[in-house]
Amino acid sequence: MIRCVAWTPLVGAPFIKTVHFTSPSSFRIFASRSSPSSSPSTVAASRRSISLSIIAVTSSVVSSLGFSSPAQAEFSEIPDSGGVKSLDLRIGDGEVPIEGDQIEIHYYGRLAAKQGWRFDSTYDHKDSSGEAVPFTFVLGSSKVIPGIETAVRSMKVGGIRRVIIPPSQGYQNTSQEPLPPNFFDRQRLFTTIFNPTRLANGEGSTLGTLVFDIELVSTRRRLKR
Repeated sequence: MIRCVAWTPLVGAPFIKTVHFTSPSSFRIFASRSSPSSSPSTVAASRRSISLSIIAVTSSVVSSLGFSSPAQAEFSEIPDSGGVKSLDLRIGDGEVPIEGDQIEIHYYGRLAAKQGWRFDSTYDHKDSSGEAVPFTFVLGSSKVIPGIETAVRSMKVGGIRRVIIPPSQGYQNTSQEPLPPNFFDRQRLFTTIFNPTRLANGEGSTLGTLVFDIELVSTRRRLKR
């Protein structure tokens, strides 16, 4: 069982921001809130700089957590997902996407086998004006890893969900999206996941485990021809 400590989120509430390790097999998550006097721009900047929990999922890691906040929540397995576990950090109030919709998400992607190494974040993908550019895909196109499609299908626009994606629902090849734009990040990601020596040693069940925090920004119906 995987547990996560979190403040019970409200729509528009600040996100979980800080992580402190207490031992190799446990960690604590502390939630912080913006002060009432914070300006809208400060709050927006805070929300865009969400610091994710480092969840190291290995064969001997993540059995229990130290609790330090007044409310706690547990990851639950998404039905018929192939083992994808989710925890809603914020419930959205918008539409639920359907197959064929054009989806926009922001995400932080971490690799459990590298102690939570963050291999990519859309918040680092900037346009010419300095704004973060969401990742766009068509739901059901099979161009992205199955775990992300599974997570998004039951979210509402505006929601934020943390998911733990097992290898079978993660990267199966080096062309599946989302891909880190940086060549060296891509190389490090895939040489870890597809490491032949470690796979031969039976570590395949942990090498490709991913942790994503996903914010569903928008969903748009595509016109049928």
